[in-house]
Amino acid sequence: MGCVRGILLDESVLFAEEEEEEEENTSNAPNIYFQSGAESLLRRLQFSKIRTGISYGVAVSAQKVTFLQRISMLYSLDSFLLNPSSIDVSLNHILLAWGDIGATSCFYVTSTQDDPLSHQLINHHWSVFTTSSTHDVGDNSKVSSISTLEELPLVICDYNRKASGESVVTVGYVMKPSREEDFAKRGAFPMHPTPNGLLFVPLTFNLPLVSQLQKVDLILHKATDEVVSVGLNNGSGCPSKTSYTKGMQEMERYFQDHHDFCIIDPLDNISPVLDRLSMQHILLGLDNLKTDGHCRIRAPHFLKVDDFNDPNLGDRLSEVNLFLPSIVKPQVACGLLGAHDMAIVFRTEDFKGLRIPLPVVVQEYVDHSSLLYKFYVLGDKVFYAVKNSTPNADVFLSSYEKDGKKPIIFNSLKSLPTSKDDVNSKTNKQQSIDLDLVTKTAKWLRKMLNLTIFGFDVVIQEGSRDHVVVDVNYLPSFKEVADEVAVPAFWDAIKNSYELRKAKVETVSFP
Repeated sequence: MGCVRGILLDESVLFAEEEEEEEENTSNAPNIYFQSGAESLLRRLQFSKIRTGISYGVAVSAQKVTFLQRISMLYSLDSFLLNPSSIDVSLNHILLAWGDIGATSCFYVTSTQDDPLSHQLINHHWSVFTTSSTHDVGDNSKVSSISTLEELPLVICDYNRKASGESVVTVGYVMKPSREEDFAKRGAFPMHPTPNGLLFVPLTFNLPLVSQLQKVDLILHKATDEVVSVGLNNGSGCPSKTSYTKGMQEMERYFQDHHDFCIIDPLDNISPVLDRLSMQHILLGLDNLKTDGHCRIRAPHFLKVDDFNDPNLGDRLSEVNLFLPSIVKPQVACGLLGAHDMAIVFRTEDFKGLRIPLPVVVQEYVDHSSLLYKFYVLGDKVFYAVKNSTPNADVFLSSYEKDGKKPIIFNSLKSLPTSKDDVNSKTNKQQSIDLDLVTKTAKWLRKMLNLTIFGFDVVIQEGSRDHVVVDVNYLPSFKEVADEVAVPAFWDAIKNSYELRKAKVETVSFP
């Protein structure tokens, strides 16, 4: 038995149609729509490297065939007309299109209990599944039942794990669909084993969670996608607890009950990344990395502000060496609405009426020649990319005066006011970054945060050449790094973290 190499989905399992009333639909064309879970399944299969096709019968209308062909093109699928009276011809056509992958590792999924093709495909050694709620396993022990389409990736990965042997490590992952798609497009989440023995499976909160967790060896998560409220540092030393969605809370309870379960990374470890104030305090420790012959690496000057109308705000800014212009960021760093809404203020009066969610962290604005260095830490490997960034303060000041002396408001994920100059030309004009220093910083941050995969941004201050760490984030997409380099490093980071965790558990269990 080999890994799954082909999946054929009957059109009825993916789509439904209903006839509209005649006065609303003069063409009498059917209204075709996706079944629940169909779109997410097709997105996952599109990047799974498993040959996937949609099948339909001779009775399907011409309008629906046109629709199926359009969907097939959209999701890079094949479409096949299957005729039960000439199944051998149809199968030969499929295997020819799929490169003669062999039928013993092919799945067929249908929505009906008595699909006439099922029995014939079973005779050709296909594995057949039905989503029919009336299916009785006793009716045909060779036809398996799945409750929803969301269950199919779990079935595929379970099949592939058994086919690959016990050495494969199954990674269950949880993140929002758009983020999952970004990783999947790069081939980072294959449903077949990677060269270093990882197999990835998406978990869903729409199915019983415990049974899913019992089938995986470790969890990779982007818990910031599931945040309901962030426990912020209020200066008392006892921040409130971050709360998550119901599904993430259930997962958190499972981790608490199974201390030996591997998670990348523990939820407590990502807490500082959610809170810009906590992270700023951690970054103050960068001063300990001073070494002769290197530039200084440091945190930006900062101040927490709870009230924009504070009459002493100007004095408080001066006390911590914060001079205007400064950048204003919500203390909540991610996960919630408004976390990326920011402002650049030029006068103390600009704070009044500022529509940035409080509390905020006012951060030093560093003149940095419009260059941002994005560093990615994947386990013990460090990569970086250079990107255009916001212009120096004098450019902003000119814009500020032209716009009627209003603070500059922007969303850092959407509308960051960046320089238009060529990155390479600016890099050539400026001295290169001190990679040795920043690599040491990456190792220091990894130790301080105890995170496996994270990123941080560095700017180089004009004049002083100070390297300033202006942002830290958890599980970035590292899309600026070439796939052939980043993805294997991503897999290695996960595998190494799992093996270290496993060795630690075994040491505790068998001292």
